[in-house]
Amino acid sequence: MLTFLRGVLVLALAPLLTGLVSIAAIIMVVVFRRSAAEVQFLPRTLGRVVAWLSGVSVSMTGGGLLEPGRPYIFAANHQSQFDIFALQGYLGRDFRWLLKLELFKIPVFGKAMHLAGYIPVDRTHGRKALKSLDEAARRIAGGISVAIFPEGTRSPDGKLGQFKAGAIVLAIKAGVPVVPVAIVGTHQVLPKGRLLVRPGRVEIRVGAPIPTSEYTVKQKQELAERLQGKVAELLGS
Repeated sequence: MLTFLRGVLVLALAPLLTGLVSIAAIIMVVVFRRSAAEVQFLPRTLGRVVAWLSGVSVSMTGGGLLEPGRPYIFAANHQSQFDIFALQGYLGRDFRWLLKLELFKIPVFGKAMHLAGYIPVDRTHGRKALKSLDEAARRIAGGISVAIFPEGTRSPDGKLGQFKAGAIVLAIKAGVPVVPVAIVGTHQVLPKGRLLVRPGRVEIRVGAPIPTSEYTVKQKQELAERLQGKVAELLGS
């Protein structure tokens, strides 16, 4: 019963807290002229608060493999919606989300994401999609780390899915290392199709960065397969 009540509480509070964080981000940037980097403590705090409310402990290993101040593209497996809170709260790096353009059209939430420096990508085909990808690559090359889920969607059974090469093009265009990240335990905490979170343990395993300078866009599938293999190793699968 306690687990059920906790799950209901998190289900009710998570959207409310997200809305409050969005409003706070807008106020900090528009009124107090804070930079996008300065408001990143808000999503980090949100991730930790949601984990605490959920009774989920999160740990991370492999952070020492990363160079301070260097931009990376963090490529993680995607087992659950809880992956977002786990990475936001505990990855320990300043990063932005790479998100589909449609999310930026949501009132308040979309404005907050824009002001916080999150990067929109047009998933449609054609010139607009290529332009948005080039713009995202330019911003990453300029020093902004981002997090992506190369599977494209959550795994229905917790198993690692095929990495889509399209997301890997961004890493090659940006010319920054891509970091394999394995998230373990979120499928048990909040599997796809379930609304109520369950207490548990989550581990974020960070692997060694993979240089992208040796790859061309034509080799995107090769890099995608290499990256997927590294994430699989971190998962122990």
